[in-house]
Amino acid sequence: MNDKLSAGRTMAGVELTDDVLDRMAQEAEAGLDLSRLRRRPGRPAMGSGPADTLPVRLDPELRKAVDERATADHTTASDVVREALRHYLKAV
Repeated sequence: MNDKLSAGRTMAGVELTDDVLDRMAQEAEAGLDLSRLRRRPGRPAMGSGPADTLPVRLDPELRKAVDERATADHTTASDVVREALRHYLKAV
């Protein structure tokens, strides 16, 4: 029988025992070496700052037109709407 309790495993498969968690806490308290941390992939930046969402209702015909344009351009409906707004508002 194993007396060590586990809090699960890391993505790399390391079992998170009390000993491992204590060592990680000591390293964090001593100051993390930020150069050792990996950047996690995420959504690419779309502009000068974080993007906001804007829920918009579309009638079925307009939605169909947006979807058809997205398919024709091999892109997404969101990209079509953003490009249309940039063009309409003459925004960069």
